[in-house]
Amino acid sequence: MTISKVGVVGAGSMGSGIANLAAISGFQVILHDVEQKFLDNGLSRINKFMEKSIAKGKMTEEQKKEVLERIQVTTNLEDFKQADIVIEAVIEDLEVKKSVFAKLDQITSDHVILATNTSSMSITEIASATNRPERVAGMHFFNPAQIMKLVEVVRGYKTSDETVVELKEFAKKLNKEPVEVKKDTPGFIVNRIMIPQFIEAIKLLEEGVATAEDIDKAVTLGLNYPMGPFTLQDFAGVDIGYYVMEYMKNEFNDNRFAPPMLLKQLVRAGRLGRKTGAGFYDYD
Repeated sequence: MTISKVGVVGAGSMGSGIANLAAISGFQVILHDVEQKFLDNGLSRINKFMEKSIAKGKMTEEQKKEVLERIQVTTNLEDFKQADIVIEAVIEDLEVKKSVFAKLDQITSDHVILATNTSSMSITEIASATNRPERVAGMHFFNPAQIMKLVEVVRGYKTSDETVVELKEFAKKLNKEPVEVKKDTPGFIVNRIMIPQFIEAIKLLEEGVATAEDIDKAVTLGLNYPMGPFTLQDFAGVDIGYYVMEYMKNEFNDNRFAPPMLLKQLVRAGRLGRKTGAGFYDYD
């Protein structure tokens, strides 16, 4: 299958990053969200990323203009009739994702691959909302999508070999390194390893063993990680970490993955508006 036009559902941090990446790689892009203000925010993030690239000498103003001309924004899912592949990057809510896939299944051609950027949820269950489970798979990018090299290509129970091969080839055209997740398991590879590390780091903080700053320093200097667990959680969003932990705890029926109380408090504080976007380095 030849891919020339890429659809992206969701103009948040990940969706806008994936759309920008595809456009930089020469693909025509359709970027969707439910309201124009979310699309405007997504375009603003794309513009800021490329402005930084220009400042670093990695891109010219003319190249930036060409990239932006390749991105079409829309609030109408029907526009995905033109897409050769659609990547969903909406909120980590299984029912919301299934609703999006059910609509995309009706709108897009039968041969079109429907991929989800979920970081942990069941590809098989998401695919069950469609009549083409063999053409549904996970395509998990990492934030920022324009920079991070890894893409997890995740099989659902009925995902075909052909779909996996096509997604891996597509990832390479985006200048990414794909890895194949052969079994549809919560958290896939990276989050399955990373989430327990997050949980232990939070427990160390709760127990007063060390400060968040010193835990991050110990991990970056002792394990040679580019950033510590608290910096990474603040960067990715503590609410996302919370939802992933809850999902993995329930799916595995294992309290090892249960979110610690401090994380629950941070998420609740953000929900109540007292500390919107609260993180481990600004929580009081």
